[in-house]
Amino acid sequence: MLIEALDVYYVRHPLKNPWRTAYGEDAEIFSTIVAMHGGGHTGWSDTSPLRFPTYSPEFAYGVYYLVSEVFAPLTVGREIDSAEMFDTLFGQFKGNPFAKSAIEIAWWILESKIRNKPLHKLFGGSDDDVSVGADFGIQDTLDELITKVGIAVDQGYPRVKLKVKKGWDYDVVRAVRETYPRLTIHIDCNSGFTLADADLFRKMDTLDLAMIEQPLFHTDIREHALLQAMIETPICLDESCNSVRAAKEALETEACRFINIKPSRVGGIRNSLLIHDMCKDADVGCWIGGMLESSIGVSMLIEMATLDNITYPNDLIPSDVFFYEEFTEHEIKLSSPGKMKPSMVPGTGYDPLLDRLQEQTMYSKHFEM
Repeated sequence: MLIEALDVYYVRHPLKNPWRTAYGEDAEIFSTIVAMHGGGHTGWSDTSPLRFPTYSPEFAYGVYYLVSEVFAPLTVGREIDSAEMFDTLFGQFKGNPFAKSAIEIAWWILESKIRNKPLHKLFGGSDDDVSVGADFGIQDTLDELITKVGIAVDQGYPRVKLKVKKGWDYDVVRAVRETYPRLTIHIDCNSGFTLADADLFRKMDTLDLAMIEQPLFHTDIREHALLQAMIETPICLDESCNSVRAAKEALETEACRFINIKPSRVGGIRNSLLIHDMCKDADVGCWIGGMLESSIGVSMLIEMATLDNITYPNDLIPSDVFFYEEFTEHEIKLSSPGKMKPSMVPGTGYDPLLDRLQEQTMYSKHFEM
C-alpha cells in the first residue's frame, strides 16, 4: 500500500488514581498516537513506555520525537506491502521498539481496513472472546488491596496480578492468598529485586502463585535463568523480552516458563507473532500485556489475545477502571465476566474522536506526500 500521510500526536491521558509500582508512580499516561493514511482509510496506533524511562530506557516524549523526526518522514510516500519491510526501513536504528511499533502497528490497522478484515483475521487469531484478569498496583493499605481484590473476585475475573516491591512483598501476598485460597494469583516485580533476594522468592513458592513476573534487572536473561533453577514457581519475563532476539535467548536458557508479550515493547505486531510462535514451539505459555494504553491501543491488544498460544488471562483492563474519559466514542468493556470480545469489523473498531484527542494533545505533526 502507498502511505500517503501520517499524523503524530503527543498526548496525555489522566488517570483516576495514580498507578504505583516498584519503579514509581504515574498520575497520567503520556503516549504517542499515530494516524496512518492510505487507500482512503486510516489506521491508528497508541504506544507508550510511560512518561519517564522507568519501565524501559525509552520514554514517551522520546518516542514522539523519533516518530515525528525520523520514522514518519521515512515512511510517508513509500509503498509498504508487508510488515517485514519495516525491518529494512528502520533497521539501521538500534533498539527503540516502542517508537518503531507506533508506525508498524498503525500499518497493520490500515492493512486490516484496506483488506476489509478484522485485525485478528490477518494473523490467524480466533473469533472467541479472550480471557482477562484484574491488576492491582501498590495500595495505601493492605485492607484496601484485599477489598479491591474481593471486588474483582465477585466480578468474575479468573485471576489477579499484584504489583510488589521491597517492603510490599511476601506478607502482602500471603495475606491475599489466605483471604482467597483458591484464587489464581501472580505477582509482578517490575525488576525491583536481585538474586540476593532468592530466599524471598523461595518463600513465595509456598503461596501457590501462577508465576513471578520480571523479578530481576530489566534487561537480564542470565540471572533469571539462575533464579528459575532455584525456585519452583514459574518466572514470566516482561521487560527483559524486548525483542525477538531476547525471547530466543530466554527460551534457549530456560530463563522463564511464561512470556508476557507487549507488542509495543517488542517493536510491533510482527515481532509479537514471531515470539508467540517461538514460545509455542518451546511449550512456553504466553499472554498479552499492556502499558495502560487508551482504547485505541487496548483494542489492538484484544486482537492479539486471540492467538492460540495465549494460555493465561491477559492484562486487558476496562476503560473505566483507569480513565475518566476515552479518546474513542466507545470504551473498552467486558463482554461477560472476565472476558473481552475481539472486533468483527475491519481494524479494531476503536478510532478516536478527533475533538477528544485534540483536547489532550500537547504536540502534533502532520506529514504528507
